[in-house]
Amino acid sequence: MLVIAAEHSGDQHAAIGIRGLQSLRPEIRICALGGPALEESGVQLLMDLTRISAIGFQAIYKFQFYLKLIAEVVRWVKEYRPKLICFVDSSGLNLRIAKALFSHGLITKAGGPSKAIYYIGPQIWASRAYRRFSMAKYIDELAVIFPFDRDYYSDTDLSVRFVGHPYVNENEVPLVNYDPNGPILLLPGSRRMAVAYNFPLLLEGYRRYRQDSDDREAVVVYPSEDVLRVIERTRHTPYLLVPSGERVAASAVLTSSGTMSLRCALAGVPGAIVYRTHPITYILGRLLVKVPYIGIANYILGETMYPEYIQRELTPARLAAQLYSSIRDREWIAKIRVQADRLRTLLSIPSQGSVSEWFAENLNSAQ
Repeated sequence: MLVIAAEHSGDQHAAIGIRGLQSLRPEIRICALGGPALEESGVQLLMDLTRISAIGFQAIYKFQFYLKLIAEVVRWVKEYRPKLICFVDSSGLNLRIAKALFSHGLITKAGGPSKAIYYIGPQIWASRAYRRFSMAKYIDELAVIFPFDRDYYSDTDLSVRFVGHPYVNENEVPLVNYDPNGPILLLPGSRRMAVAYNFPLLLEGYRRYRQDSDDREAVVVYPSEDVLRVIERTRHTPYLLVPSGERVAASAVLTSSGTMSLRCALAGVPGAIVYRTHPITYILGRLLVKVPYIGIANYILGETMYPEYIQRELTPARLAAQLYSSIRDREWIAKIRVQADRLRTLLSIPSQGSVSEWFAENLNSAQ
C-alpha cells in the first residue's frame, strides 16, 4: 500500500487511520510520501513531503520539483505495483499524480494493477466544484470526513463514504481541552502570510484584554520563526510557546480558520475566528470561495459558533471585547458547550465503520 499525504494535516489524519489499519491487518506493508506522523506510525517513509508543502501561488516556485516528483511516483508504482494507493487531501498535487498514473495505465480505472482511493477529498462545497469529475475519472472510492460532502458527488459514479472526522476518533486524545481557569490560546496559523497579517493583531487584542481585565497568560501555538519575529517586536506581551502537536487547555481562543479552529470548537473553547490577508488576495478568494462562513465549525453547524472577524472587522479592540465575553459571559459559554456536543455528534464515526475499516475493505477488494 502506498499513502501520499503532502500537507501536515493530511499526514496527521492519515496516520490515525493507518494505526487503526495496522491493528486490523498487522501483516500489511505500507510505504508513504508523507511526514513525521506517518513515519511514527511505523510505515516506510519514502520522502517527507510536509517539509516542502506549498499552497496557492507559492506552488508555482516549486513547479519543476513537483513535475519530477510526479514522474518519480509513476516510476515507483511501475516497479513495485502496490495493491492500493491512497491519496490524502491536497487535491492540487494528488489529482495530478492520479492523472499521471491513469495516463500510464497504472491504476484500476485505466486497467492497471493499483486500486486508487482518496481520503479527505477536496472541499468542492467551497470552491472549484468541477474537481468532482476528475475525482470520479481517476479514483475508485472516496472517504470524506464531513457528512455533507457526499451530496456534492451525487451527479457522478464515484463511491463516497462518510467515515467520521479524525478529531473525534475515540482512540485519539484531544489536543485541545477547555479549562475555564486556563490561559488564552492564540492560533495565528502556520503559514507565513497568515502570521504576518493576523498575529500582531492577536497579540495586541490580547494585550488590551490583559490590561483592562485580568492577567492570565497567552499560549501561542506553532512557534515558527515567523511567530518568534512578531513576538520579538512585542516584548511587553507575556506568552508561552507550545509546539504544534502538544496538548493544551485554554479558557478562550483567537484562531485562524485552519484545522486547529475545529479542534477548539470540538473542545468547546469559547472564542473567535480571525482572517486578514492582502486585499487583492481576499477579493480573489471571495470570487472563488462561495460559503457563508470561513470557520468550518460554523459551516457544519449552519450557525455562528465562533464570531468571524474578517479583514477590516479584525481590530484589537474587538478582539479584546471578544476575549472578555469568552471568559466571563456564562450564558454564551454554556451555548458554546452545547454547540460543541452537536458538532461531535455530527462528526462521529458512523455505523458503516471508521476510516481504518474502510482502508481494510479496500485492501481486501484490491487485486
